[in-house]
Amino acid sequence: MTRRSVAQAADVSERYLAQLEAGDGNISVMLLRRIAAALHVPLAQLLAAESEDDVARRRLQGLLERLPASQIEEALSRLAAEFSSEESARRRRIALVGLRGAGKSTLGARLAQALAVPFIELDREIEREMGVPLAEIFSLYGQSGYRSIEKRALERVVRDHERAILSVGGGIVSEKETYDYLLSNWFTVWIKARPEEHMARVVAQGDFRAMAGNDQAMDDLRHILAAREPLYRKADLTLDTSGKSVDASFAELQSALQARLA
Repeated sequence: MTRRSVAQAADVSERYLAQLEAGDGNISVMLLRRIAAALHVPLAQLLAAESEDDVARRRLQGLLERLPASQIEEALSRLAAEFSSEESARRRRIALVGLRGAGKSTLGARLAQALAVPFIELDREIEREMGVPLAEIFSLYGQSGYRSIEKRALERVVRDHERAILSVGGGIVSEKETYDYLLSNWFTVWIKARPEEHMARVVAQGDFRAMAGNDQAMDDLRHILAAREPLYRKADLTLDTSGKSVDASFAELQSALQARLA
């Protein structure tokens, strides 16, 4: 619809619509409701922020609408063939994401053994590729340099392994391009736990760095979890290991994967 036709249907001025589109229009529920009615959408949808997924879907819909009717079935068949094969390949690789102490390495090693596939820890792959420990990589290349190396290592693992169980560092979700690549190529499982259990498990492993000289360590951990939770929730599956034994968590993980990947 043109701006003029919307203005006429909603009985508002074109100038008001232009201001509204620019984010400068005065908020009036009555006027917004009339505009929503003219556009045949719920008022809540008119006010909702548009996500990247919404934009992509609208572009895809626009492409399909411009195709001649004779080509639509062919386009749908090609899409189904392309993405069903990619999805099948993706589901043969399982990646565990989450913060340290959730149980990624323990559960990942068990799952790999049960499925008779390799278990890969991305941090170890990065160290092997660079020939130095992670701490030195951060020292030499900084955060941005490390993330670039991480992406390269992840791409290599995908090329080299048709089937595998992968454990990745908790911060990978903060690098959008790398995380999107992970989500596109791996069936992902968010292994989570309560902040107190994250910390207790890391300390039980003999790593006291998280607590050293930092009285606010638990608050920092809670803030990190809260900030990353929307990103972790993009995973295909969520497993909460809080208050559970390794055996119980592994049994739950196996059951959930069988239900989703059968």
